[in-house]
This record gives sequence, structure tokens and C-alpha cells, in this order.
Amino acid sequence: MRTPGVGCRTFLKLLKTHKPEQLFAESSSTLATLGLKNAIIESIRNPDWTAIDYDLAWLEQADSHAITLDDARYPASLKEIADPPPILFVRGNPELLSLPQIAMVGSRNPSVSGLETARGFARTLSRHGFVITSGLALGIDAASHRGALDAYGFTIAVAGTGLDRVYPARHKDLATEIVKTGAMVSEFPPGTLAKADHFPRRNRIISGLCQGLLVVEAARQSGSLITARMALEQNREVFAIPGSIHNPLARGCNALIREGAKLVETTQDILEELHQYNQQDDHSTPALMQTTLDLEQQTLLNLVMFSPTSIDMLVENTGQSVEVISSMLLVLELQGYIEATAGGCYTRIK
Repeated sequence: MRTPGVGCRTFLKLLKTHKPEQLFAESSSTLATLGLKNAIIESIRNPDWTAIDYDLAWLEQADSHAITLDDARYPASLKEIADPPPILFVRGNPELLSLPQIAMVGSRNPSVSGLETARGFARTLSRHGFVITSGLALGIDAASHRGALDAYGFTIAVAGTGLDRVYPARHKDLATEIVKTGAMVSEFPPGTLAKADHFPRRNRIISGLCQGLLVVEAARQSGSLITARMALEQNREVFAIPGSIHNPLARGCNALIREGAKLVETTQDILEELHQYNQQDDHSTPALMQTTLDLEQQTLLNLVMFSPTSIDMLVENTGQSVEVISSMLLVLELQGYIEATAGGCYTRIK
């Protein structure tokens, strides 16, 4: 990956005949027979150790991962696309990459209504068990990530830079919040700056990870439409929220609908298309639980995640006192819905 001149397609081509460690053991003449130029061969023979040491130092940090194509954690859906990234750099939880995902994209300069719509759709879809995937950009992307976080769900941000930096810089706090429970993903190694051509490449990963892609607001000439067309090429479902013919930010969505995207007015439209409608997910309430818990207990249970959840968070989101919350948590623990974990937290187990 650190070899100048070796892009994604060349990397994948080389992997068909060689494991990386074998490639570095080959002679220059053998490398030439693989169609590699002299400059590439020279770089393979004399790697840029400074850059590699930088990568290794980044990987030593907590929650930093490099996932190769033959890693069990590499998402199967992404392997299906024409040019899957040979390596995915991840900050956060890499297991989320293989969970069902809805990608959400749209304008960087949306209307207030568009922002509210994106956040609301993300919140509801998250509660139905979908990971919300987007690109951390201004506007619809950020609103989508925040909607998932509102629901204490999972969200993945696919970056167009190395993961040792955040672009745009104003989303540094949002990125930090995403990494706590979700994941940041990039095909670019640490140290990579933002460049215009990185973002179309980033978009194929967003669409490649998802089961379906939702476009909330997009102008006629929009990067979101590129992502949508990539999704169609990858046989993903594409959804679009329609708008007024007089609204420039609706023209891209309306065009997608004319071209065959599913018109979406509510999250039910998406769930029906993906055969998820009325199916309960891990954050929902099975009927059996509804009959054995009162409303306050059930409300509290819905806020306890399948990862450690602090009492402080539960107090903040319910408005109840620590004493009341602790009492209800004890009942839920005795009934087998949750268990206590280190640090005074609780984890939902069913």
C-alpha cells in the first residue's frame, strides 16, 4: 500500500498470484514479468520505512485496526464490489462492518427540513437494528450520524483521509463520539490528507457496505448521485426522498426516482423493501417482555445497550434519580434482561 504507483487495482491484481510476503521476496526480473514498472520495483525492493513505521505506531493505539481482505472481519458485502479496498483502516469496533447497514447521503448545504428529516430517519432506522453508514461530511452526512447516536445505535463514518485526522476539522468531536460505540473507516493509510479525488473513491465503500442507500436531499449535480449510481452498479437498493419541483435540493432525488429509485416517505417504505418491516431488532421490545415489565421498566430497558451502559447516561435520558434507576436496574437484572459489568455499567443480554 505504501508503494508509490500501486493503486487498488494493481494491488488486487498482484494478490491473485502472490501473498504480500512472497512478493517482497521476488527478484526484480520476476517483478518485471508481473507488469510492474521500474519505479514500483525499486520501491518494493527498498520500502519507505518511515511511512511504514508511522502506520505501525498508529496501529499500536487503542481501537486502531488494519483489516486485510483475508481477515475474517473484512465485510463480505464489500468483497462483492469490483474494486474492494485491499486494506481497511478502522478506528473503533470493526465487528460493526459486517452488520446490516443503511447508508445515508445528501447535500452538504441542506435545508433545515432536510437536516431534520435525515436525523429522524437515521434515528428510527437505527432503532430497527440497522447500522447507519455515511461519510462524515457537512450537512446530511453529519445529521445521519447524529440521528444514530440519538438512538444509542451504531454508526460508521467512511473517511476520505487517513484516520489520524478528521475532515472536515469541525467534525472532530463528532468523530470522537462515533468511535466510542461505532467505527471510522478508511482505505487510506494514516497521514493521508484530504484530496478531491479521494471522495468519489470513498463513496464506493459507503455504498458497498450497505444493504440500501437513502438519498435525503441532493442537487442535480451532486456527489450523492454518484454514490447512488455506484450503489445501483453494486446491486444495492436505492431510496430517495422526493421534494418540490421548485426546490433545487430536491431535483437530484426526483431524478433518481425517475430512474428507478424507490420513493420514500417514511422509514416503513425502506423496511418493507428490505423485508424488515415489523421485525423486532435487538433494540426493540419482544412481546414477551412487554407482558412482564411495566412501562417505566420497559422504557429503561430500551435504553440499556448490548454494550456497557452507564447509570449516569440512564439518569440523563430518563430524568429519574439515581436511586430510582438503580432500583429498576436491579429488577431487570433479577429477571435476566441485563447484567452488571465493570465500572458500574450494565449490559443488555436479551
